Amino acid sequence: MTSATSLAKTLAQKFPDDFLFGVATAAYQIEGAAREDGRGPSIWDAFSKMPGRVYQQHSGDVACDHYHLWEADLDLIKSLGVDAYRFSIAWPRVLPDGRGPVNEKGLAFYDRLIDGMLERGLKVFPTLYHWDLPLGLSGDGGWTARSTADAFADYTDVVVRRLGDRFDALATFNEPWCICHLSHLYGIHAPGEASIEAFAAATHVVNLAHGRSVQAARAIRPDLPMGTVLNLHSVYPHSDSAEDKAAAERAFAFNNGIYLSPVFKGEYDAGVLDAFGDKMRIKAGDMETINQPLDWWGLNYYTPMRVQHDATPTAPYPQANIVPPSTDVPLTDIGWEVFETGLGDLIREVYARYDLPPCYITENGACYNDEPVDGTIADQRRIDYLDKHLAVVAETASTDIPLKGYFLWSLMDNFEWAEGYKMRFGITHVDYTTQVRTLKDSAHWYRALVEAHKSGR
Repeated sequence: MTSATSLAKTLAQKFPDDFLFGVATAAYQIEGAAREDGRGPSIWDAFSKMPGRVYQQHSGDVACDHYHLWEADLDLIKSLGVDAYRFSIAWPRVLPDGRGPVNEKGLAFYDRLIDGMLERGLKVFPTLYHWDLPLGLSGDGGWTARSTADAFADYTDVVVRRLGDRFDALATFNEPWCICHLSHLYGIHAPGEASIEAFAAATHVVNLAHGRSVQAARAIRPDLPMGTVLNLHSVYPHSDSAEDKAAAERAFAFNNGIYLSPVFKGEYDAGVLDAFGDKMRIKAGDMETINQPLDWWGLNYYTPMRVQHDATPTAPYPQANIVPPSTDVPLTDIGWEVFETGLGDLIREVYARYDLPPCYITENGACYNDEPVDGTIADQRRIDYLDKHLAVVAETASTDIPLKGYFLWSLMDNFEWAEGYKMRFGITHVDYTTQVRTLKDSAHWYRALVEAHKSGR
């Protein structure tokens, strides 16, 4: 037994017996087959073809070719011993134009995939939307248009009617912050908007679409556990000054509360309304629709956010500048600070602020670009990252916070959005030329953890 495996087994003993372990992926990042079997184009298909948007104009045209290699990929997941698989359904594969005619071949793919999961004893945790908006909906304004919320509810209806009998839990959205902040305010992700007006409109439409999706799913299968997945930020003031502490509070509302408060309280925070309310186009009944009771929610965590007050008189809300990591802290290969304490702090803070249902860590992992040496990928830095963060998860799960499971990001290296194939988050190495999958040392470590947890039940 290696020392790493021994550590994994020791850590495994700290989790509750019924704690669930899984791995996670997303459709556009792994499926490929972008023009096959009736799939329509998404905003990421278009965005990735635009010069300067994605590293070296990489795209998800082929990705990990999961669309053709799904059986072997499910076998790989099964070999890890995990309980569950979190994946996303590609909206343009099901409804090529976003609404209207249903693509039978697209639904058939997910039929096969889900049945394959059940045959292997894996729990089914799909997400309806992981950023691949059908391009046809862009003509109506995409996520800035209320009609997209209607289309999303219709899409939910199609998926749940056909596939929902085999779901163990369903998420509406993955990371609204990325859909709205990163994509409509900062212009880093598709569709590449950099507009306060577009951001404000998209934020409310995405929140509204979430509520309508929950209603649509429950109309068909009332017992289906419904949730949403948020990439919340553990926000820390740069100093102990009153100004920086106030900036951190505003940054929390701007990055976290703007999604948490509508979903779990049925309201926007006062600072958010003051800054963006006139641009959100909120209508009567919207907040009640958004505020659907949920059965669970997912938290994605990678790195902390440190902020200081922006004293510039014309600084926009939240008047908080992000402070980049100092050179003396550990960073992953994508430049993110490693700070596992932030995960525990964040969970405790949101449960103190909100009345929340049970939680799953739906994504957590690290980017380290280790390549094979003599057939082995010795990604010890990833093992260290996972060990530290899972120790925090185990500690938190032993408290009165209802933390029910952990999905590692990611099963395999994949298309890392604007970073293309330059950045690797997987515990399985993918050779993008041959599509050969090779388990990294971190995969063996995670398997040892899961097996030890199961044997101790």
